[in-house]
Amino acid sequence: MTNSVLLALNPIAFNLGPIQVHWYGIIIATGVILAVALAVAEGNRQGIKDDDIYDMILWALPAALICARAYYVIFQWSYYSANPGEIIKIWDGGIAIYGSLIGAMIVVILFCRNRHIPVWKMLDVAAPTVIMAQAIGRWGNFMNQEAFGKVTSLHFLQGLHLPNFIINQMYISGAYRQPTFLYESVWSFLGFLLLISLRHNPQLFKRGEVFLTYVMWYSFGRFFVEGMRTDSLYWGPLRVSQILSICLFVGSLIIFIVRRHRNNDVWYVDDNSKQKIKGEV
Repeated sequence: MTNSVLLALNPIAFNLGPIQVHWYGIIIATGVILAVALAVAEGNRQGIKDDDIYDMILWALPAALICARAYYVIFQWSYYSANPGEIIKIWDGGIAIYGSLIGAMIVVILFCRNRHIPVWKMLDVAAPTVIMAQAIGRWGNFMNQEAFGKVTSLHFLQGLHLPNFIINQMYISGAYRQPTFLYESVWSFLGFLLLISLRHNPQLFKRGEVFLTYVMWYSFGRFFVEGMRTDSLYWGPLRVSQILSICLFVGSLIIFIVRRHRNNDVWYVDDNSKQKIKGEV
């Protein structure tokens, strides 16, 4: 344990008087800021006003944070019921990505209906930026030494050609651990590159399919990464995130196939393109 403490990076970035600013929060905030900037840029291409995106974020972020924490607390209720004062301490980690996605999704749907913005259009705009933020956010878990996997060896980690600062940070509770945070971060970043590279290709995606592809991509990778983690949330003997990953992947695939065979969906292209097919957005 002593070696773990000596080698670990300090999760506190700096102090503002009595207030400790955690790397976890800085990294999450960085991901959100970049995601908003990219969403605004893509929103302009799709005819969505900047103010609509900013207003939506003002509602979606608090909902995502509350639901992310609530999701985690619910499945760890045996601990938090005995320690209610710990519920608000999100700076120590313990927020669930799936919870945040559920909360944000509800807000996006309600917001778009209120502003008369096509929901699928907004989801397509947001999807690549969200998975990019997820890729960045996992490094907050890295700084907190959480979201790690089973015990492994120094030789294995060195065989992955990881820099020493990652290897050292993976020495937790007296043993080296699988860097599952890194596996998910890389998978998410690859998904981000895939989506932004392909989404503007003519007649590749129909409206809504960028979002559905994001859901399938993330849930597929998360299923396998979750199986390697040692801090999973459980529902009985089952890992909650694996159950949800299967449901999301299958559900998105079915919706993708059904909508693909409909004749009234436009292709995912910007509003100025002449290759748009007449239909519903």
